[in-house]
Amino acid sequence: MSAALQVTAFGLALLSTLFLLLATCTDCWMVNADDSLEVSHKCRGLWRECVTNMQDGVRTCDQYDSILADHPVKIVVTRTLMITADLLAGLALATLVLGLDCITFLKEDPCVKLKMCYGAGVILGAGSILGLIGSVWYAVDVYLERAMLVSYNIFLGVHYDFGWSCWLGMAGSTGCFVASVLLTCCLY
Repeated sequence: MSAALQVTAFGLALLSTLFLLLATCTDCWMVNADDSLEVSHKCRGLWRECVTNMQDGVRTCDQYDSILADHPVKIVVTRTLMITADLLAGLALATLVLGLDCITFLKEDPCVKLKMCYGAGVILGAGSILGLIGSVWYAVDVYLERAMLVSYNIFLGVHYDFGWSCWLGMAGSTGCFVASVLLTCCLY
């Protein structure tokens, strides 16, 4: 039972870590949601803003200024939290691989392997919380920006919704949290 739970938690953690990495690297955290006839599709991300022409499918991306330049707080905080979550999830995966019962590393000392699984669960939990805070921070800031424009009756012709990268970050963080719970609470 313990080995099956470990492998299940490892599979979930691996998939969720991939989701977190994709969310950090992709550029569709915020997407335009104009109800009129669209001629272009605009996505804003943590690293660049891309516009896709809907008629011919040509995509152009504008990189943001240098990482050291002044950026909005939501981008800086989300970048920091997501990169930290990616690093912690990767460290937890490496620790978990060494702690799995089906791996012959430290086979003669099962107590150490169990502690490695617990440690991986704790690290994965910390990474998942940081990733969830980063994803939700960005989503809340997008919502507040849109609500502020509506409250002041400012209509710019386009408004933004959460993009698939934002949802991917939330899903990856939630999956890492569930794997963390499996490793720390259910592994006896």
